[in-house]
Amino acid sequence: MKFNPADKVEQWPIEKLVPYAKNSRTHSEEQVAQIAASIKEWGFTTAVLVDEGGGLIAGHGRLMAARRLGMAQVPVMVAKGWSEAQKRAYVIADNKLALNAGWDNELLALELSELGDLGFDVELTGFDLQEITSLIDAPSDDPQLEEQFYSEVFNIIIECKDESEQEKIFNRLDSEGYKCRIQSL
Repeated sequence: MKFNPADKVEQWPIEKLVPYAKNSRTHSEEQVAQIAASIKEWGFTTAVLVDEGGGLIAGHGRLMAARRLGMAQVPVMVAKGWSEAQKRAYVIADNKLALNAGWDNELLALELSELGDLGFDVELTGFDLQEITSLIDAPSDDPQLEEQFYSEVFNIIIECKDESEQEKIFNRLDSEGYKCRIQSL
């Protein structure tokens, strides 16, 4: 078997791609919306994988998001020379192998917090606000990291009665030199 059977990226029209009918991986509307938001933020960074006939092997969610965005073409890599069994097995492996990875929750919390401090919409990472808050608020097993994390950032949450009050408080604190960002919970 060739070490790199999909060795170049091409642009193909969406209508040429045929999703695998037995794809057991599901994509909720919410997840497709997240993928679409990711494509809008960073572009289409990972090509879909197809066989020589346009049969989709990997990238079903990306294809759904591209359709949602009204894209006419998507980047494609063609896996050449794969048997039917290899293609079908890779549909599963592509999704499952990624799920087998873990997270260093302390570093993840630190990274998400710092991205938020930079004003980046951290929900574009795929984590929702509740997950992010839970990660950031979780106690650390590493006293040095916890000291670094909590000694650098102090947050306050102010609940406002409406958007107008929120804007007034934000502007006042911002004019006084406080680093502020607005979040709707």
